[in-house]
Amino acid sequence: MQLTWKDHEEIAWALMDKFPDQDPLKLSFPKLHKMVTELADFGDKPDGSNEKILENIQMTWYEEVK
Repeated sequence: MQLTWKDHEEIAWALMDKFPDQDPLKLSFPKLHKMVTELADFGDKPDGSNEKILENIQMTWYEEVK
């Protein structure tokens, strides 16, 4: 299954698995964007995101690890 920008929960889980020691609140949106687009299961257009989408991913990730 290919992840898209709409899959913010699945993306957050994938990021938690790949970067278990990363504090999501310490990431800039450009860095978070790069991390998402480099996930093996990510298959959406890199320019399909915006600040709201990245914030949703970041906050979902944060809620899961806190």
